[in-house]
This record gives sequence, C-alpha cells and structure tokens, in this order.
Amino acid sequence: MKKRLAIIGCGGIGTYHLGHFMQYGDIIEMVGFCDLIKERAEGFAAKAGCGEVFTDYVEMLDTVKPEIVFVCIPPYKHGDVERNLIARGIHFFVEKPVALEMSLAKEIRDSIKEHNIITGCGFQCRYSNLVEPNRAFVESNEVIYVECARMGGIPGTDWWADKSLSGGQIVEQTVHQFDIIRYMMGEPETVFTMGTRGFVKNGPANYNTDDLTTTVVKFKSGVLASISTGCYVTGGNAFDSKVTFSTKDKRADLRILGTFEVFGEKPEPKEEKKEGFVISNDGGVASASGDSIVYRQNGDAGLICDRTFIEGVIAGDGSKIRSPYEDAVKTLAFVLACNKSMETGMPVNIDDMLA
Repeated sequence: MKKRLAIIGCGGIGTYHLGHFMQYGDIIEMVGFCDLIKERAEGFAAKAGCGEVFTDYVEMLDTVKPEIVFVCIPPYKHGDVERNLIARGIHFFVEKPVALEMSLAKEIRDSIKEHNIITGCGFQCRYSNLVEPNRAFVESNEVIYVECARMGGIPGTDWWADKSLSGGQIVEQTVHQFDIIRYMMGEPETVFTMGTRGFVKNGPANYNTDDLTTTVVKFKSGVLASISTGCYVTGGNAFDSKVTFSTKDKRADLRILGTFEVFGEKPEPKEEKKEGFVISNDGGVASASGDSIVYRQNGDAGLICDRTFIEGVIAGDGSKIRSPYEDAVKTLAFVLACNKSMETGMPVNIDDMLA
C-alpha cells in the first residue's frame, strides 16, 4: 500500500524533493502541500497533478492525515513543526540544519526516540556513489590530516545573510562538508574557529554574518583537520573547493557530488573501456591516468536519500537510513561548536555540546 506524503515548505529545497517524489509513484501518494505563500503550494500541486493546498500546516496534518512529511523550512523555523509531527506519530524527513540551538535539537531527538518515529535528514552526500571509494581509502590507509575548503557567494534567500536566522555559512551550507568528514573520520573531539568580516562590501541590507571562517578540528582518533569556508567569492577562479584526505605517501581529493581522486594508487580494473575508462570493483565509473584514479558522481544522490527514507518508513525499519535525526544532531553539535568558539575565542569540546 502506498504511503500518504505531504510537504511543509514549498521553496527551493522543497522543489528539489518534489522532483524526486514524482518518480516514486509506486510507493507514495502526494496528498498535501503547505507553504505560507499559497501560490508556491499551488505550484507544487499543479506540478504533481494531485494533493491539496494549505497555508497552515496543522490544518494540513488534520485534513489529509499524511503518514510521511518532508519538512523543508528555514533553520530558524524548527521546533513546533517537529513537535506536532511527533505528537501525531508521523514519520518525518527534515532538512539540515535540524535546529539552531542544541537544547531544541536534543529535546526533539529524545522525543523522537520516545515515540518510535522514523526520521531522516537532508545529508544526501552520504548516498553518493563516491562514499564507497572514499570509505575504502580511509579504511585501508592511515589518514593523518584532512584539509577542507568551501568557498562561494551569498545565496539569494532573504534570511540567509542574517546569522541569527541561518546560523551562518558553517551551519547552513558547509554543514555538508563537516558532515561528510565526520562520516568518514569518526567523532570530533575539539574545535577552534576564527572568523573575519569586512571583505563583503555589497552584501544584502541584512548581511551580518562572517565573510570567512577557519576551523581547526581534533578528532577523537587524534587526526587533525582544517576546514575553511567563505561567502566572499564572486568568481569561480577564487578557490578550488574540495576535501583532501592525506596519508604518509598518498592523498585523496573529494569534490562533493563531483569526483573522488586518489593520488599514489593505480586502479585494478575489472573491465577495460575506451578512452582509459574502467569499471572499478565497487561498480563506480572511474578514469585512470598516471598515478591516480578518478571516481565520478553518477546520478542524483538525493534521489537515493529520499527513497531510502521512504522505504524505511514502509518497512518499519530505519536501519538503512544513513542520517537519522539522532545522528544529524551530532553533526549539528559539530558546527554549532564552531559558532560558540568564535563567540568565546576559546576551543570547544563537542561532547560538552551534546551533554
């Protein structure tokens, strides 16, 4: 039997998920679309060719009685939506970051566990076909240092430029890099972050966030990392954004949802293809040249992410969901610790954030 699905929040990220849902006609029925701007919800219903339109999510929950809800709201809006879903026993997928305060995230996490709600979070990068070769590299080599940079501009969303509403670039955008590094390297122990402002000259009127931050991370394993992110960039040549995993004699460069390139290793192809392409042992398409092998992103990782969550709800088993709410709270602690470090000028222990 198909599950009844509804969406709260019909903006850009909601559009991303809607595109996936329209390919899941075998397992879901889209029954409701809610947005404070009615025209957005109407646009979703028109595109889907089904579903009722609402501007009040409580009314939607009571009227169409969904079994699954995707929560696609801005960071500062979390709280009451999740509480209402939990009270009704509705399984839900929530976009990152799951909150802007640890107290709220921990409250929701504990309530989810108490009520046996199946959850997922929007860390679709964990479902990339680059994850398997990345994990294989980390597991078969002693990674000592991780270096990460994510540089870009200021998104057009009106609330993003206000750090009190978005959490800043680390929390709202670069959380993907923090999450995938944590997914590969294990739990962080301590962070120390510095930020700078004054380089963005023509930002939005409400711009009050950091132009650039650099974070030093010590993991519980002893591995060190540096993670930098900035929104000062106006051109693509400003920086080469990637994550580098460094060992004593080789390295691997991850461009999230793009490529994963290993330097210092030669591939062992199962099947030769034209133009130097090979089929690697994990089934991902890779190209070989010299002393490196390049794995390339295939397909939409978000399509797999969303379906894995929905299939988990259908089966009543969330074990295959790579980022349930409880785990997403750990990544939230990682990034909010960076903000706290900037505020205090001191290193911050991650376990203290989760306590």
